[in-house]
Amino acid sequence: MRGALVVLLLLCGAGQAFAQATPNAPRGPAPADAPLITDLSSHLIAITSSFTGTELLLFGAIDEPGEVIVVVRGPTATSVVRRKRPTLGFWLTRRSESFDNVPSYYAVASSKPLDAIAPSSLLQRLQIGTEHLRFRYLGTRRPEDAGDYHRSIVRLKTRDGLYRESIGAVDFLGPKLFRTAISFPSTVPVGTYQTEVYLIRDNRIVAAQSTPLFIDKQGIEQEVYDFSRQEPAVYGLVAVLLAVFSGWLAAVAFRRG
Repeated sequence: MRGALVVLLLLCGAGQAFAQATPNAPRGPAPADAPLITDLSSHLIAITSSFTGTELLLFGAIDEPGEVIVVVRGPTATSVVRRKRPTLGFWLTRRSESFDNVPSYYAVASSKPLDAIAPSSLLQRLQIGTEHLRFRYLGTRRPEDAGDYHRSIVRLKTRDGLYRESIGAVDFLGPKLFRTAISFPSTVPVGTYQTEVYLIRDNRIVAAQSTPLFIDKQGIEQEVYDFSRQEPAVYGLVAVLLAVFSGWLAAVAFRRG
C-alpha cells in the first residue's frame, strides 16, 4: 500500500515539473511512461525571522536500473576574490579578481562517484561537480593563476554551506524508486533555483528532468526588504536613527545599573 502511494505521488507531481535548465532536460510535463519522473516535497522555501535552514526531499522513479545525478543551482551573481598578504604587521589586500556567472548555491548528489557514472567530458559540458563549474572572468586579460581564484570561490562557498557535493546520497528504495535530501543553510540567497536530475546508463544520459524551486522572503522580512529597495534613503536614515536610539537606551540602562 505504501509503495503504491509513493508511485501515485510521483505520477501526480510529475505533471507539474517542467524542464528548462539544460538542453538535455525535456520541456513540458513528463508522461507517465517516461524513463524518469521526479518531484520535490515542496517548490517553495519561505524565509522568515525564525528561518535557520531547511531540508527538502527530492524523489523519483526510473523505468529501468541506472545511476542518478541530482544538481541544484541557485541564481548566478558576481563574486570578488581578494588576496591578502602580511604588510608591516597587517594583512592587507594586495590583489583582487572578479568573476561572473557564479552560482549563489550549488549542490550535487549522486548514487555513485561522478567519475564512475559519466565520462569527464560529459560532466564538464553539463557543469556537474564544483571542479567543472565555469566562471566568467571580468577583466581585460585572464591571469595565469585564475584557477587559484576559482578554487578559492568554491572553497569559501563550501565553507559557508552554499556548495555541497554528496556522493552516494541518492538512495534507491528498490530497483526503480529513489530519493535524496537537499539541505539549505540559513544564509541561502533568495531567487529561482533549478533542480536537475539525470538518469545515466552506459556513460550516456538516458533521460533528464528539471524542476523549479523558489526561495523567497515572507512576512515582515519581505516588507523590510521591499522598503529598502523602494526607499533606500529613508531606509538608511531610519537605520541610523534606530542605531542611535539603541546606543542611547543602552547607555541609560548601564548608567542606572
